[in-house]
Amino acid sequence: MKIAITGATGFVGTRLVEKLNAEGHQILVFTRNPERARRVFPASAFPNVEIAAYTPIQSGDWQQKVVGCDAVVNLAGEPISERWSPEHKKAILESRQLGTRKIVEAIAQAEPKPKALVNASAIGYYGTSETATFDENSPPGNDFLAQVCQAWEAEASKVIEAGVRLVILRFGIVLGNGGALARMIPPFKLFAGGPIGSGRQWFSWIHRDDLVNLIIEALKRPEIEGTFNATAPNPVRMSQLSQTLGEVIHRPSWLPVPDFALELLLGEGSKVVLEGQQVLPKATEAIGFQYRYSTLKSALVDIISQM
Repeated sequence: MKIAITGATGFVGTRLVEKLNAEGHQILVFTRNPERARRVFPASAFPNVEIAAYTPIQSGDWQQKVVGCDAVVNLAGEPISERWSPEHKKAILESRQLGTRKIVEAIAQAEPKPKALVNASAIGYYGTSETATFDENSPPGNDFLAQVCQAWEAEASKVIEAGVRLVILRFGIVLGNGGALARMIPPFKLFAGGPIGSGRQWFSWIHRDDLVNLIIEALKRPEIEGTFNATAPNPVRMSQLSQTLGEVIHRPSWLPVPDFALELLLGEGSKVVLEGQQVLPKATEAIGFQYRYSTLKSALVDIISQM
């Protein structure tokens, strides 16, 4: 296949490109920074990768490059794990809402059209709760991230009008060598690790390799369409995450990170970590997706062994 990807130089995108390249697919990387993308994907190691500059929230000549692609994977979006200033909140929304709008615009104009769009979303769609359980049929929440996810998914859904198959994947917290885990491990190694906040909040996660395999399965299987939770089937509470991480790296996990410390660091963005949500991948399991890492311990053992 020939697959166009946005967000290809990110934490999930880099692993996706590695795997697709190894399988012999052609990959068109849309990027705001072609020089950086060439460093991440040097031609010697990535012979199947083409780098193309694009303007994510603006129409342009880049949109014509979608012609000839079999599918598009849209992973682009400003990071949410930073302090949410008004400017950053605007960037979080626009990068997803307008960015997806321009991708859908490109697909709709293309002739022939790509057959599928695999679009990222997030479990922030459901809002936060210590007590509720969410699956793909649960209604949306009403906080900022829930509103962002609804706007994001609404733009992606317009591709259906162009006769293109749509798969929306609501990402949980992605665990791998880097990302959220890279921030958590250093305090543990200094014997200062522990649960964040109350420890009772839910942590719905997925191993990065499982997420990449789910994206590839969505690309390859034409019968898959609709919305799927990209989370492992066994979410845990934050206290269990800390305990398991401590066990795997042979460090204690007794020193909790107080709420106010995270609020000082992330401001309103701390809500995602301090409140959490329990999300189950019912639709994902129903299509027969096989997780390599269905338990937190198996995921952490694999990731730590590569660090």
